[in-house]
Amino acid sequence: MQDKDVVIVIGSGIGGLCAAGLLAYYGKRAIVCESHVIPGGAAHSFRRQGFEFDSGPSFYCGLTDTQSLNPLKQVLDLLGESIQVIPYDPLGQYHFPEATIAIYRDLQRYLQEVQRVTPQGAQELQRFTERLLGLYAAMRDIPTLALRSDWRVIFTLLKNYLPSLIKMLPYLPLVQSSVGKVMDATVKDAWVRRLIDVECFLLSGLKAHGTITPEVAFMLGERSRAGVEYPVGGSAAIVQALVRGLKRWGGELRLGCHVEQILVESGKVVGIRLEKDEVIHAPIVISNASIWDTYNYLLRPEDLPAKYRQEALETPAVDSFMHLHLGIRADGLENLTGHHVVVHDSQQDITTPGNTCMISIPSVWDGNLAPVGHHVVHAYTLEPYSGWIRNQDYEAKKREKAQILYRALEKVIPDIRQRVVVELIGTPLTHAHYLRRYQGSYGPAIAADKGMFPSTHTPIQGLYRVGDSTIPGIGVPAVAASGILCANTLV
Repeated sequence: MQDKDVVIVIGSGIGGLCAAGLLAYYGKRAIVCESHVIPGGAAHSFRRQGFEFDSGPSFYCGLTDTQSLNPLKQVLDLLGESIQVIPYDPLGQYHFPEATIAIYRDLQRYLQEVQRVTPQGAQELQRFTERLLGLYAAMRDIPTLALRSDWRVIFTLLKNYLPSLIKMLPYLPLVQSSVGKVMDATVKDAWVRRLIDVECFLLSGLKAHGTITPEVAFMLGERSRAGVEYPVGGSAAIVQALVRGLKRWGGELRLGCHVEQILVESGKVVGIRLEKDEVIHAPIVISNASIWDTYNYLLRPEDLPAKYRQEALETPAVDSFMHLHLGIRADGLENLTGHHVVVHDSQQDITTPGNTCMISIPSVWDGNLAPVGHHVVHAYTLEPYSGWIRNQDYEAKKREKAQILYRALEKVIPDIRQRVVVELIGTPLTHAHYLRRYQGSYGPAIAADKGMFPSTHTPIQGLYRVGDSTIPGIGVPAVAASGILCANTLV
């Protein structure tokens, strides 16, 4: 192949692997450079003392359904790869101070759970959900795999999807609207409004008024139609399938391969420089690093227009997280379910650090993730990066901050502390270090009514970006879609 066929992808997160896999399939020589010795970015898994831990996402849907709208499934299909999954229902349990409800894939069962708390709220939630499911139905006929991120997408849509576009016309006001506006028009009940805020927060890191409507419509539609499932082997199984697909079509993954700089000459990308000054020449570079890491560390300040760079670096970021990874004894926990969300205080905002805690116990479904007679547990909550320093007080502060996660876990497993055999506490510094993420963030905190996520394009010819700081945003389906949009635009 010639240099013109080479595409460098910096980072092996799901967005980067989807872009690289598709480009390899399209005939490009895709080379993925990953700093870590483990692929997957924020979705990688790691093993300690016989326990397999997910570092990030643990909630998946539409991974195997033949008619799935999940962009990740569409990429895997095209690459000729698949994964084994374990479906489950209920999807999880939400523990509020007032009540605990189970979240079922079937809308009527879900509404019955809400009705136990607030009959009027259940009726309002039904109206809210039906409005969003209408948008989902309209979106279903336009697969993400057919889209691109430049103006030429108009020709694709008009040529191949005109009937679907006509069907979407009544829902166009919702496409760039926030979920909060739909909620304001349909829901008055305070408890149900908080429930919707929680559902949005789990998806985007923002409440309803900050979350874009299609994202929640997609989630509600896919989970009610296809249900949710856990990949056998955890997040690593998804990453391994993408890596297999990349290599199947001639792509290359280099682990422990840290990119020091994206090389730019006269406003054009010419390649990358690795550690020890090794240079790889390429006319196209795709950064799966965050917007802040790409523009702060991978490029020189003079490579970008000053105003553009400043505005990009001022993009607000979602807070980082405290993580608690545990290996526990499983005796007497036969009826344990896998997903839980605990809201400690109904008087506090759900986005207050420590107030909303997410819990995943995936060994409930996949027993191979833990030694026999044990479970693997992952609990996490928002935590600001500011104020964290590796000094003599660091370990004590870690343990203090982890107590709110233990309190949440005690709602599910009252004697959790007595069951622990492995304990790992992660802080925003841990996140920033292992993932090379700006302030350990999961991506931009761009509210739906305050602007759009940045495009995959950049002002530098030949430089593109994918991942959770580009359109469509945060979450596994979204970052997979960003990889699709970028790859399709390039070919």
